[in-house]
Amino acid sequence: MADANVHYLAIGHIARDLTPEGPKLGGTVSFSALTARAMGYTPGIVTACGPEAPLSALAGVPLHAKDSAVCTTFENTYNQGTRTQYLRGRAALLAIDDVPTEWLRAPIVHIAPLDSELEPEILSAFDGAFIGLTPQGWFREWDESGRVRARRWPSDADWERTAPLFARADAIVFSIEDVGGDWQLVERWARVARVLAVTRGREGCTIFRRGLGARDFAAVPQAEVDPTGAGDVFAAAFFVHCYETMDPHAAAVVANHIAGASVTRAGIAGVPTAEEIGLARLKGGIG
Repeated sequence: MADANVHYLAIGHIARDLTPEGPKLGGTVSFSALTARAMGYTPGIVTACGPEAPLSALAGVPLHAKDSAVCTTFENTYNQGTRTQYLRGRAALLAIDDVPTEWLRAPIVHIAPLDSELEPEILSAFDGAFIGLTPQGWFREWDESGRVRARRWPSDADWERTAPLFARADAIVFSIEDVGGDWQLVERWARVARVLAVTRGREGCTIFRRGLGARDFAAVPQAEVDPTGAGDVFAAAFFVHCYETMDPHAAAVVANHIAGASVTRAGIAGVPTAEEIGLARLKGGIG
């Protein structure tokens, strides 16, 4: 039986990232669950993965893993500073039936597609929860070689079907890179989202509140070591603080500080410390 005391439920594929140092744990659910735990919440992850999944960093995190022949696996190559990403393996798809019944009552639910393993309809399956959405995985497609590229999603034809589902989320987070820098598309999302946070890397983030316009928040300057997972750390911190305070502007300050600290360490080591969280919460004590 699954642990009923899950307060931050993350749904999506964990990733096995191929690096020169060997396979590393990745994926939004990995970074966000560990960030939520550092912020005082009991996380749970619903995923699918194969036996090769590097799960040691998730020790102590309740994990409900659907059987899969392989783990979702990414490989990044670089040429003169330009990254090319390949999808080398894709785990089994996920659906609401894969979520343990006890976890359906989690107060915070993070829908985190990584490689289109979830359908948007899952947003309608949780009543009474704070729902956070990071749609990054729906903005990706790949060719027969596995090379990943961005796609405009949803298409105009699918927008009418999916927009009401996005409106069910309490907060949505994605990066401007996810949408290819298309601010017209961002504005379209902002018209249906209750709260939309668009991260802009070293430039910080822009927060849209439905009917109240947009506001920019500066990033916290840091000596960057590795930006991997910083967006996922931001999202978890943003969702938790929005849930606690219903103040997305304060949440942006908290999340910027926590995500900024995360880039000073490599990979999963970027998960925030208690000291970093305490400082960020103090910084977020704004009206």
